[in-house]
Amino acid sequence: MNFELKTLHPDAVPRALAKAERYRLLNEPNQAESICRDVLEADAANQEALTMLLLALTEQFTDDPKAFAEAARVAGQLRDDYDRAYYTGIVWERRAIAHLKHDGPILGAQVYDWLSEAMTWFERAEAIRPAGNDDSLLRWNACARKIMRDHRLAPAADERAEPLLLE
Repeated sequence: MNFELKTLHPDAVPRALAKAERYRLLNEPNQAESICRDVLEADAANQEALTMLLLALTEQFTDDPKAFAEAARVAGQLRDDYDRAYYTGIVWERRAIAHLKHDGPILGAQVYDWLSEAMTWFERAEAIRPAGNDDSLLRWNACARKIMRDHRLAPAADERAEPLLLE
């Protein structure tokens, strides 16, 4: 069954975004996502709505395997270079964390790679961060600590290494 969605009035955007933030805080990312999509229908370039949509999607990584690709796509729509780098790092970091929380085998090398990718994006953000904004450093450190504390997280063994010649 298809419904014609109702259109949000542009004057209602600030209030809707405040509601979306509340739903995120209440751990209802699906509701926050829906509101952000309504806001973006009314104002397609709204950066706050894009950022909140991205965060709501990352909060659904454990339940929705398609959410990662959508969150990464949304990160690419952010206009500010710093925001784009920082939030792309968030997407990769939260993908890794969601996998660690998921019931099932831990793919340590894969999670390590995802955290490393996040750290690369946080370093890009660090290089262009606004004065007094060390958020990217805090996230980089959190990823590094997660890797250092969890013995399961390690790079894949280099299969091109020289074989050991034992006598």
